[in-house]
Amino acid sequence: MKLTRLASVATAMTLSVALAACGSSEKTADQQASGAADNSGALIGVTMPTRSSERWIGDGDNLKKQLEAKGYKVDLQYAEDDIPTQVNQLDNQITRGAKLLIIASIDGTAITTQLQSAKENNIPVIAYDRLIRNSPNVDYYATFDNFKVGVQQATSLLVGLKLLKEDGTTKGDAKGPFNIELFAGSPDDNNATFFFNGAMSVLKPYIDDKTLVVKSGQTDFKTVAILRWKPAVAQDRMENLLTSTYKGGTKVDGVLSPYDGLSIGILSALKSNGYGTAGQPYPVVTGQDAEQASVKSIIAGEQFATIYKDTRKLADTTVQMADAVLKGQKPTTNNDKDYDNGVKVVPAQLLDSVIIYKSNYKKELVDSGYYKESDLQ
Repeated sequence: MKLTRLASVATAMTLSVALAACGSSEKTADQQASGAADNSGALIGVTMPTRSSERWIGDGDNLKKQLEAKGYKVDLQYAEDDIPTQVNQLDNQITRGAKLLIIASIDGTAITTQLQSAKENNIPVIAYDRLIRNSPNVDYYATFDNFKVGVQQATSLLVGLKLLKEDGTTKGDAKGPFNIELFAGSPDDNNATFFFNGAMSVLKPYIDDKTLVVKSGQTDFKTVAILRWKPAVAQDRMENLLTSTYKGGTKVDGVLSPYDGLSIGILSALKSNGYGTAGQPYPVVTGQDAEQASVKSIIAGEQFATIYKDTRKLADTTVQMADAVLKGQKPTTNNDKDYDNGVKVVPAQLLDSVIIYKSNYKKELVDSGYYKESDLQ
């Protein structure tokens, strides 16, 4: 009787364990079906282009901090604008078992093999700020409205030349003609064409009616693009333009620059050619990213304007995307038609940007907590 009772207890325990195991396995299957299995504390690979740009350091730090706050592990890498290095970093992250990749690519066409490997290993990919081109294996894109950024850059140039007032909607007092030169970003960065096309959509009517004159004649993207966004290359090009085109007292009145690093290089070339003095002020020079050096330059009356893109918000948007994907949910997007990477239209979440002038830097940058006043002194 005692043995029978023990046997019954043992049978019940065995059945209980089996049912528990079955229930556990069913739960795991449900989690897997929802795409959320084993993703708590998952490794996320984050690759940034370079530490040489202040903004990418901020982007990487913000992503890492916010992802870790949600319980994820983060492998943050910088490739120093070297494509083979970024390729190796992605390979390593895939090998280490990353569950999701966030990639700000150096050359969006150079990592197709890694993206295919990610696909084969069921690793979602979010393109960060720079669209990854010519691959079907890009799931989402987080960025700013880059065409609008270009429009804002051109608008700030016209404001500086007093062809528009700061509200951008009313005409200023100047008539022109004004001599300007055009710069564009790196030709392997998809954003660079959006910036340039956005700017030209505003500037072209002024160029066509001769209010603006590109004295060098260099107006096509390939000619004015600066590979890898290198400030030294922009400085050299500006010096060459001044030497070849602006002789005999002819002055350049404005420069469309798509990035603050290039703007600093352009201003250095101008300074070495006599600009920046009481009798020969700097031309109107635009920019982008509101880097500290350029904001200080704006305050000092050198660079005229920049475009502020709050990278804290971009990081937050990307983290929300990543978290949703890893939980088997569909992340929020607000543009599913404009960002064609050559193979597919990548669903995107676009953020807004703001033109920064000397008149509004405190309100937009200091009062918002993006910088401390002491950072800009």
